Amino acid sequence: MHETSHTPSPSAQDWAEGLLHKYWGYPGFRGIQREIIDSIYAGKDTLGLMPTGGGKSITFQVPALAMDGTCIVVTPLIALMKDQVARLRLLGIKATAIYSGMKREKIVAALENCILGDYKFLYLSPERLSSELFLAKLKHMRVSFICVDEAHCISQWGYDFRPSYLALNQLRSLLPDKPILALTATATPEVIDDIQEKLAFSQKNVFRMSFSRPNLHYGVHETSSDEAGLQYILNQYSGSTIIYCNRRQKTEEIAQMLIGMGIAATYFHAGLPDIEKDYRQRDWQEGRIRIMVATNAFGMGIDKPDVRLVVHLDAPESLEQYFQEAGRAGRDGLQSHAILFSKPKTAQLLEKQLIRAFPPKEKIQELYDHICYFLQIAEGDGMGRTREFNVHQFCVNFHHSFAEVHPMLSLLELAGYIKFTDEEETVSRLYITATRSQLYSAIYGETEILFNQLLRQYTGIFQEFVYIDEEDIALRIGFPVKKIYETLIALNQRHVIKYIPRKRIPYITLTRPRVEGKDVVIPAHAYEERYKRQKRRTDCVIQYINNSTDCRTAQLLKYFGEKFDQKCMNCDNCDSLSGADTPSSVIDSIYHDICSQLSNGPKYGYELNLAIYNPEDIEYVIRTMTENGELIQCGLQIKLNK
Repeated sequence: MHETSHTPSPSAQDWAEGLLHKYWGYPGFRGIQREIIDSIYAGKDTLGLMPTGGGKSITFQVPALAMDGTCIVVTPLIALMKDQVARLRLLGIKATAIYSGMKREKIVAALENCILGDYKFLYLSPERLSSELFLAKLKHMRVSFICVDEAHCISQWGYDFRPSYLALNQLRSLLPDKPILALTATATPEVIDDIQEKLAFSQKNVFRMSFSRPNLHYGVHETSSDEAGLQYILNQYSGSTIIYCNRRQKTEEIAQMLIGMGIAATYFHAGLPDIEKDYRQRDWQEGRIRIMVATNAFGMGIDKPDVRLVVHLDAPESLEQYFQEAGRAGRDGLQSHAILFSKPKTAQLLEKQLIRAFPPKEKIQELYDHICYFLQIAEGDGMGRTREFNVHQFCVNFHHSFAEVHPMLSLLELAGYIKFTDEEETVSRLYITATRSQLYSAIYGETEILFNQLLRQYTGIFQEFVYIDEEDIALRIGFPVKKIYETLIALNQRHVIKYIPRKRIPYITLTRPRVEGKDVVIPAHAYEERYKRQKRRTDCVIQYINNSTDCRTAQLLKYFGEKFDQKCMNCDNCDSLSGADTPSSVIDSIYHDICSQLSNGPKYGYELNLAIYNPEDIEYVIRTMTENGELIQCGLQIKLNK
């Protein structure tokens, strides 16, 4: 891999730092930010490798402000789009986004404004790159450069390959003279090369920031059960927390368990309505909820620097996934913890996941037949047709499990038979079923304000369903979006209105005429080659979990091709290998801190402010004090035995 370094001229440095200070108030750049900025400003295709929290957004936002035209930012993360557009607008910078669920007129207006030069940033999802409307408008748009976020998604060698990213080839061919800035937080050496090849870089040009996170304490916690493990871990560490699970139902179960323990918690997964996701995420970001229990659908693009703890109850499918999710802790540079649970059957479960992801080819062929039956597509027909695909109903009708269907859909897509998307979001609909007299007797106070706005804003609402935009309504009357949503749900339950909140609906498009399932061919690049790569990733995760001697940071950095010869002295393995007894002065300090903090009454372990100490030393002191009768446990709290 050829890596380049650029030394900006004084004038270039002045304009970049001037913009940074003017809009963001920062005195200077961090790490490799400025080198990436100078490279893309000079018109060079550029790949930036920056760990989570490294400040990726600055690397494209600063040069875009200095260059003519609109910067097109491609990202799969709707949460990131909305968040960054809102932040840029607060700074007085014109930005817009196009994502699933938007009305056509809003999409057209956004694209027209970009053509007129009113916007410096256009965010859009990769699925939108191939839409006829976007491609038609792009021809008239002045573009400064293209930024590809989560660039590892374009690589079939990567852990999170997404076929929709291949549409970037078309964008590149339409804008051959515009440079591309590709950004990612996780990439192995083979993925780094593949990204540059897929994006047709004119020459290799990589800027790499060390993936080392000195403030992040990595650890593997052996436990017999999630409940026992969480009780122990949450008694050790305090602060904002993310707990990752591999199943949607499990996120709900763990959140309810934590609430029963008196801990403010909620859950998040892809099956929730988007409006529900928005306010759960906001409650957690703003500190009203301490713990977010989530699938890996949560976290990317979310700017919350003070996460103190990330716990993985289930082993991830790859170290790339683990590194990215664990890296959401401690983005403010303060000491934080990433704990991966290891249970007796963790290795066997990972092996089962691998088998589920690559079922026998005969089963994939059978699924293809079932899809065509479900969508009522005749042999030789269906090419180019897009149909709604209710995955739940499909599984019920044909006796498939939800967990097994998604991997097979991906394999059929990679084999070129279908295009599957589960990101299309419907628009909310509302119909007032009560008469006007019934309505006015049923509403009052804030509900009346909401209804007056609905009646002013939407016509025909008494005759039929109309499409509504909760965020727009909330903005007009100054209510939180959550309040709008909850009020409409309550009125729906009282039969005053019929309200259908927006939701995601999956779609399937046949990319070739229907054939018999037995004639479906799954090529090696989609099956055997991907299986070998995923098997290697699975083996690396198992090795990481089982390796109780080598430095955790060193293990992770080696996986990403980075040399790290010393020990981090900030992981569970380095703690156990330090070879030195903890000084008695430290033990005494922990003892006195615990006594002081419990002097006013009992506390949960996680409420104790002991983050500056080694967790093993804290555990030793608490255990010793308990054995000596100085501490007693009161439910899940501990208190002094006065």
